[in-house]
Amino acid sequence: MSFTLDQVIPWGRSMDEYKAMFALSEQDLNAQVLSCADGPAGFNAEMNRRGKRVISIDPVYQFTADEIQRRIDAVYPVVMEQLEQNLDDFVWTSIASPAALGKLRLKTMARFLADFPAGKTAGRYQACCLPVLPFDNQTFNLALCSHFLFLYSGQFSADFHCQAIGEMLRVAAEVRIFPLVTLESRPSPHQEEVFRWLTASGHRYEVQTVDYAFQRGGHQMLRIRSNTPVESSVD
Repeated sequence: MSFTLDQVIPWGRSMDEYKAMFALSEQDLNAQVLSCADGPAGFNAEMNRRGKRVISIDPVYQFTADEIQRRIDAVYPVVMEQLEQNLDDFVWTSIASPAALGKLRLKTMARFLADFPAGKTAGRYQACCLPVLPFDNQTFNLALCSHFLFLYSGQFSADFHCQAIGEMLRVAAEVRIFPLVTLESRPSPHQEEVFRWLTASGHRYEVQTVDYAFQRGGHQMLRIRSNTPVESSVD
């Protein structure tokens, strides 16, 4: 399936948000980390600045920083307008207002864009996507997926979710997914089928409440552990 830039709604989240969404400990941050569907998040850039390494994957990385910037410029006013029209769908505590959110998102995406060219050359940003990953078995300690699986349940089937999670479990010892609600802030209809598949496949999982809530109802993370140890590392 072809992928075009006009399919993308860039909306980058910061490292502090990643730490809260995924309950990341210092030990987690020092591990071999794969971050899926990252888009223009600041996580990779901020990790790199702190001397830590994460590999981010997203099909948007096939484009240049300038192309991504132009897409951000095009959709940002639209996203902000929609946000203003749906204020009750969000929790305005840690982020106090739409203006504060917009400022945070633009700052985060600017950090990503400044880091992206060098990071792509270094292999920290790779243009690929679930449910197929170009990594060896158990390359990573931890695989993260932010605001993609479950959120887009209307666009991707339960079977796709199982394939994607299975692929992340193939390359990582542990998988964490956030949030577990849809774009409409409802529990994903795929949850039960995914949980049945995980149980049948012998994977251990738990739904964990985390110290992060912005989308109403979106304060839980799915944490899945594999019994297969990490055998290799990322160069």
